[in-house]
Amino acid sequence: MHLTLTAERSIAAAPEAVFALALDHERFPALFDGYGPIPGLKRITPLSPPALGSLRALENRDGSKLRERITAWQPPHHHAYVLDGFRAPLSWLAREGQADWRFHAEPDADDTRIANVTHVVWTYRFELTSFLAWPLAAPLLQGCMRAAMRRCLERMAQSLETAWREERR
Repeated sequence: MHLTLTAERSIAAAPEAVFALALDHERFPALFDGYGPIPGLKRITPLSPPALGSLRALENRDGSKLRERITAWQPPHHHAYVLDGFRAPLSWLAREGQADWRFHAEPDADDTRIANVTHVVWTYRFELTSFLAWPLAAPLLQGCMRAAMRRCLERMAQSLETAWREERR
């Protein structure tokens, strides 16, 4: 049984910049601060350069450790990964999460030849441990994880849009 969550947002920056920030192991942890029982990220350690099949080690602010394995790699339009290594109590509810990030260029309102806006669609598909996990997993993930994803996209937008405005001064 699976549970799917989606968060999306348009960001006033080129797809290359948004894609790069989503994969930036130094800057991204500060942008994913969690929500409720979903811990924020403390550190991401790449175990090899980003590419199909490469691994990254994640450390959360609560001390838990996770692993990402990249399953799709098409810069600057798409990347996906499998997240595993959940610890209790989440490990009682879900085996793994399959994340999928899509970056769609949108034409600039002032000049349709330039794509200075990127629409980001971030989807997580969690594989639940059993159908019995649904009553607990659904509110936790749909409420807290989706909120954490939305807040992360908002922080990404703030970071990139502030940098974009400062460049144009």
